[in-house]
Amino acid sequence: MSEPSDALESRLREADTDELHELLREHATELDVPRALQALRNPFLGREGVETISDQGRLLSSYEIKRMIALHPKTPEPLALRFIPALFWRDLLELGLDTRVRPTLRRAADRRLMARLSSLAVGEKVTVARRASPRVLGRLRHDPAPRVVAALLENPRLTEGVLLPLLSSDDAQPPILELVARNRRWGVRHEVRYLLCTNPRTPVQASLPILPLLRKRELETVARSVRLPPPVRKRAKVLLGLDV
Repeated sequence: MSEPSDALESRLREADTDELHELLREHATELDVPRALQALRNPFLGREGVETISDQGRLLSSYEIKRMIALHPKTPEPLALRFIPALFWRDLLELGLDTRVRPTLRRAADRRLMARLSSLAVGEKVTVARRASPRVLGRLRHDPAPRVVAALLENPRLTEGVLLPLLSSDDAQPPILELVARNRRWGVRHEVRYLLCTNPRTPVQASLPILPLLRKRELETVARSVRLPPPVRKRAKVLLGLDV
């Protein structure tokens, strides 16, 4: 016998594990989207309950149901993987950062998000860059939009391991390199300064203030590099006390 919708929703929201799973088994055919969402929001929902909900095919036309199943920490891995391709980019971002779920699922979400980056607007990529995992940042570091890289530089998950390959790249955009040089967090790091000064694509006005902060052997490398602009090489020689 079915219960009034508000009564069943309330019970699904407030039940403990055993009662919740019993309710789902008993009322599986009566579940609609609002009822299923109450169950999915219940902190006592376990694997059995998630599977009962996902078995009700009529519910899977709801994006919110698919989203909550994919992001639920008790969802079996194969089931979560099934729904990840359908998630919007914001939900992929959240899943990739959720330490409650298995690393396999986080990696799958990151891969799907990276595949979609080219279709996102600059403002959307800025949002991703501010919060994304290092895996996603490794793809975003090559974005040509300074706004995106500026957001990436403020991401607390950014590491030198992700950033340094950009600074040594022959394909790096000069405005991006200058942006890194002037960044208060990253521009003060010695390895960052050295790579900026040895990259021929770094604007001269960004390299010159950094040169006095390099070590002698690093200045010698700069002074000898025929790839670098003459003003940068000349300044390095002056700092070394060499004839110019």
